[in-house]
Amino acid sequence: MLKKIIGLMVLFLGYNLISASTVAPVFDELNSSIEGVVTDAETNQPLAGATVSLPDLKVAVTTGQNGHYVIKSLRSGSFTIAVSFVGYKSYVTTVAVNGATQKDFKLSVSVVENQAVVVTGVASSTLSKATPAHVSIISEKDLQRSGGTNLMQAIAKVPGVSVITTGPAIAKPTIRGLSYNRVVTLNDGVRQEGQQWGDEHGVEIDEYSARKVEVLRGPASLMYGSDALGGVINVLTNVPVTNNTIKANIAGNLNSNNNMQGGYADVAGNINGFNWNAYGSLKSAGDYKNKYDGSVLNSRFNEKNFGGYIGLNKSWGYTHLLFSSYDQQVGMVDGARDDAGNFILEGYDTLTSAMRQSRHPLIPNQHIQHFKVALDNSFNLGGGGRITALVAYQHNQRREFGDVATPDVPGSYFDLQTINYNLGWHLPVKNDWKTAFGVNGMSQQNQDKAVEALIPEYGLFDVGIYGVTTKTINKTIITGGVRFDNRNIDSKLTYSDGAPLFQAFKKNLSSFSGSIGLTHDISDQVTLKANASKGFRAPNMAELAANGVHEGTFRYEIGNQYLKSEDAYALDLGLDVNTQHVSLNVSPYFNHINNYIFLQKLLNTAGADSLISNVTAYKYDQQSANLYGVEASLDIHPHPLDWLHFENTFSYTRGKFTNAVDGSNNLPLIAPMRLLTELRTEFPTQLHAFRNLYARVEMNHVWAQNDYFSGYQTETPVPGYTLFNAGIGSDIYVGGTKRASLVLALNNIGNVAYQDFLGRLRYAPENPATGRVGVFEMGRNFTARLIIPFEWKVQ
Repeated sequence: MLKKIIGLMVLFLGYNLISASTVAPVFDELNSSIEGVVTDAETNQPLAGATVSLPDLKVAVTTGQNGHYVIKSLRSGSFTIAVSFVGYKSYVTTVAVNGATQKDFKLSVSVVENQAVVVTGVASSTLSKATPAHVSIISEKDLQRSGGTNLMQAIAKVPGVSVITTGPAIAKPTIRGLSYNRVVTLNDGVRQEGQQWGDEHGVEIDEYSARKVEVLRGPASLMYGSDALGGVINVLTNVPVTNNTIKANIAGNLNSNNNMQGGYADVAGNINGFNWNAYGSLKSAGDYKNKYDGSVLNSRFNEKNFGGYIGLNKSWGYTHLLFSSYDQQVGMVDGARDDAGNFILEGYDTLTSAMRQSRHPLIPNQHIQHFKVALDNSFNLGGGGRITALVAYQHNQRREFGDVATPDVPGSYFDLQTINYNLGWHLPVKNDWKTAFGVNGMSQQNQDKAVEALIPEYGLFDVGIYGVTTKTINKTIITGGVRFDNRNIDSKLTYSDGAPLFQAFKKNLSSFSGSIGLTHDISDQVTLKANASKGFRAPNMAELAANGVHEGTFRYEIGNQYLKSEDAYALDLGLDVNTQHVSLNVSPYFNHINNYIFLQKLLNTAGADSLISNVTAYKYDQQSANLYGVEASLDIHPHPLDWLHFENTFSYTRGKFTNAVDGSNNLPLIAPMRLLTELRTEFPTQLHAFRNLYARVEMNHVWAQNDYFSGYQTETPVPGYTLFNAGIGSDIYVGGTKRASLVLALNNIGNVAYQDFLGRLRYAPENPATGRVGVFEMGRNFTARLIIPFEWKVQ
C-alpha cells in the first residue's frame, strides 16, 4: 500500500513538472508580474534585504540595494502580499495583479512585531490582528532561543498553552485545559496522526526542523474537523527560500543537565521556481538530574530524523512533494526505589555504573517511528480563484518493551496507517469578500501486532464539507462559516488466548460546526475581537473500546461504545492595544462542552472498587462541563529605551463538571495559574560584529493548583513554585556577512526542586528514604546552541 501511494505521488509530481513546459505557452499569454520599491516611511530611504512574499503561493524575494523587488511568473488575480524587514512593522495587504503591476511599500519603524502573517484557521493568509480567533506566532528565532528539550516545551510560553510531560522527551500540548485528542497538531498543513490518546505519547515532529509555529487557541473544528476543541498547533518546516538562492545550516546543541547532544544540518534552494529542502538531525540524552532525586534512572532518549521536500513554483501555482521520518527511542521512568532511595528497575538483578550512565534506554522503553509523505498542490485559476489539493500518507508505529528476558520482543505494538486528504476552492477576492469551500478528512487502519493490546484493530473513515467567508466593511472584518462532518468506525473482533478481548461493532457519528466572528479597529492602535463558535470531537478508540491495563496509570480501562460526540459552544473576546511603547492583549473566553468524556470508577455490587486482575477498573462516561478563563500579555518598550522590553504573559483556566464526580466538580488536567515575566534587551543593528544581540532574564511563577480533580484520588495538589531563567545570544558578522548564530541559556538558575501539576512522573512511588512521593522535574540546565549558515546567490 505504501509503495502504491508514494508511486502515485511521485507520478503526479512528475506529471506536473513535465507538463509545466507543455502548457507554458497558454499561461505565458496570461503571465503577470508585480514589482516596486520598499522604503522607510519617514526617510524614504530604500530598504535593502526586505522580504516581499506571496504566502498563499509560497513565493518570496528580497529587495536589492536600491530597495527594488520583482516577482514574475504570476497569473492575473488578487493575492495576499506581505512585506517585512528587521526593525520595521510588517505590512500585509491584498493586491490585484494584471500584467506588469507596480506596487511600492513604505514600512514604519517598530521595536515589536504585531503584524504577523498567519495561515492557521483561515481560508487564506492574513494578518494575525485580522482574525477573530486568537493565533500566536512563534518564530524560528524564538524557537532557537528556547532552552526546552522538545518542541512542545518550546511553545509552552504561549498564554493558555501548557504541556503534559512524561520526562524530558515526551510532551503533549494542552490548550485552555483541553489536551490529547482535543488538540489538533498539523505539520506543514498535514494533520499529525499517531497515538494521541496515549499518556506516554508525544508529537512526532523534529524539533530542529521547525521554522515557524502557529498556535490557534479555542475551538477550530470549522477548518479541521473533529478533535480541535482546544485549538490547533501548526508546525511549519518546509518553507521555500527566496528565488535564485541556496541556503544551508549546520547546527549543534548541548544540554548540561542530561548531557544531551544534538546535531542538525539542512540545505534548501530555489532556482527559477524549482525548489527543495533536505534536513537531518540526531539527538542523544542521558538521564536528567534534580536536587532531590539525583539522576532519574531511564529518563534517557535518542532520536534520528530526516525529511524535506522537492517542488516547483510557476505561474500556474505550485506542487510540492514532502517527506519526513521520525525515529525516537525513549526510556520509561518506573520510579521504583530500594530502601536507600536508589532507583531500581524490575527484572535487573544489578545495575552497573556503566548501565546507569549509559545513553541506551533500559527496559522498559518504547520505540516510536513515524513516516510521512505528502503531495501539496495549488493551482491558480486566474479569474476563477485558486484550487488547493493535498493528500498525505502516514505510518505510525509505537512499540513498548517491558520484559528484560526478551528485550527485543514488544509487549505492545500499535501500527496505525492514515491517509489524509484536503481539497479547497478559494474564490477570487471581490468587493472585499474572501470565500473558500472545501472537503477534507482521513482514512485510518489500526493493527495490534503484539500480545498485549489496549485498543482493538479498527478502520475509520471521515469526511467533512465546509465553507468560510470574510467580509471587510471599513474598519470591521466579519468572518463566518459552517461545516458538516461524518465519521464511520469499524471496530474489529479481536481474540486473546482464544477468548474475545474486543467485540466487533460499527459506529457512525456526524455533526455540524459553525462560527461567526469579527474584528473592529477602534483606531490604528486599538482592536476589538469577538468570536462565537460551535465545535465537536468524536470519541477516540480508547474511549469507545479500551479493554486492558493502561500501563503507567495503574488503571484497567474499559471503553463505552455508546459514547456520543462532544459538542463545544465557545465565546472568545479580545482587546489588542498596540502603541509605540506599549502592547497589550486581554482575551477572556468561555467554553461549554456537552458530553465531556472522562473515566468513571466502576463499583461492585457491594459498593467497593471493582478489580480486574487486581487492578482498579474504570469505564469511560460523559456529562457536561464548563471551561473559562483569561489570557493576557503586556509588553512595555519605553522610549527612548527602545532596546528594553518588559514582557508579561498571564494565563488562568478553570474547568468544572456541571455535576460533581465522586465529590469533585473540577475537571482533570487543568494547568494552574501562571505568570511569565521577562526583562529583555535587544540591539538589532547597533553593533557592527554582533547584530540582533539580546540578553534576557525570565521569571516563571506558577501558582499552587488547589482546584484539582480529587474524584477517585485521580489527582493530588502540588505547591506553587518560581523558576528563574536567563539567556544571551547574537548573530555574528564578519566582513558584513552573517557567519554564525550563538544562543546560550540557563534554565532553573536556582536549581529548584519542583513538580509540575501536569507532570506524570509526580505520581511515581514514594521514595522510602525521604518520604517524598513521585519524581521531580529537571534541575538547573545550561544550553548552548551554535548555528553556522551558508548562502549562495544563483544568477
